[in-house]
Amino acid sequence: MKKITIFAFAAIIFSFFASAKSHQTTSNTPNSMDKEKQTRVIISTPYGEMTIVLFNETPQHRDNFIKIVNDGVLDSTLFHRVIKGFMIQGGDPNSKHAAKGEMLGMGDLNYKVPAEFSENIIHRKGALAAARDMNPQKASSACQFYICQGKVYSASELNQLERRMGKRFSDLQRKVYTTEGGVPFLDGDYTVFGQVEKGLEVIDKIAAVQTDKNDRPLEDIRMSVKIIDK
Repeated sequence: MKKITIFAFAAIIFSFFASAKSHQTTSNTPNSMDKEKQTRVIISTPYGEMTIVLFNETPQHRDNFIKIVNDGVLDSTLFHRVIKGFMIQGGDPNSKHAAKGEMLGMGDLNYKVPAEFSENIIHRKGALAAARDMNPQKASSACQFYICQGKVYSASELNQLERRMGKRFSDLQRKVYTTEGGVPFLDGDYTVFGQVEKGLEVIDKIAAVQTDKNDRPLEDIRMSVKIIDK
């Protein structure tokens, strides 16, 4: 079974820039400015709560996340993969009863969610995005997700990324990644479907914990997730 994660090229890019100084973001503005009613969820952890808005622009991911939350799929799962300056990943159903030190990341449900990309929905700090395996359609795991921590980039660092990746960043990407920060090299490869509105500091607390060689926290970080009306 394929591991559901963020893969080799992203890891290489992350490693290349990981030594640069990171900054605390001061904004939690959602990617989406959709005026329609939006669904919000609360992810509760031992380090605090994160309130997350789900985007109407990614309806298949939104509806799937609502379903698995209501079904209790995510409750008692772990943030099983944590990389400081990058992201925190969770939602593996196998993590509910995993032994200490057990390698995780293989668990999923029996379907995938088709990719939903938008140039205005990017991997800024606090972005909620779907993990996936290496399928060519870039379809998402039905339950594994990650939340971006990332870092603030300088203009020259973004220029280097453009050259390494063979792509150009938009004005929006440049503005966000040089002020709020995030993970620009994941844009267009993994579906972002929500944004942390409250509780960005929880990401930083979780990202700072000690981990093993597989990036699993040494102390389990369990979550509970619920839909809220707001």
